[in-house]
Amino acid sequence: MLGFLFGFNARLSRMHFFLGTIVLAVVMTAICFAIAAALFQQMPSGVRPTEADLMTWPVIVAIVFFGWVTFTLQSMRIRDIGWDPVCVIPAWIAIMLVDGLIAGKFPLWSLGHDHHGTAVGALTNLVLFGALLFWPSGDYDDWTPTLAGPRAKPDDPVRRQSAAPEARIAQATRAEFGRRGY
Repeated sequence: MLGFLFGFNARLSRMHFFLGTIVLAVVMTAICFAIAAALFQQMPSGVRPTEADLMTWPVIVAIVFFGWVTFTLQSMRIRDIGWDPVCVIPAWIAIMLVDGLIAGKFPLWSLGHDHHGTAVGALTNLVLFGALLFWPSGDYDDWTPTLAGPRAKPDDPVRRQSAAPEARIAQATRAEFGRRGY
């Protein structure tokens, strides 16, 4: 099911990932301006909104939408590179969480007073995003099995093993594997 939600089984080339990222940035900027305009029209003039005022349903929906589309784009690109997004994205999230905890525990290691990360986390983000933008696509002939599909490639003929290995094992161990003696 996650394959359908986050595009774990789809592929996205470098150019499509780049253009998709730009389109997502433009769309999210427009959504943020629309939310901010609606929020500031409701506020009395001269009053700064608090963090509680900013956490409205449109903001929460925009955050969920932005996160979902971002994970989908990254998953599709990671699959195109030939990596497994089910392993790469949780590892990326884990690194960022540990980085945020370290920056919170040791403020001198953070990038600045307003930042919630360290230089290691920023470098990790830069390297992984650079890999998504510039790493060449994987082999399109490489077929990736899914849980619902067959275990063999669909175009490959079914290969049957001869009974010779079974006979050799049975002879060496004096046992009869796979055969029933009636």
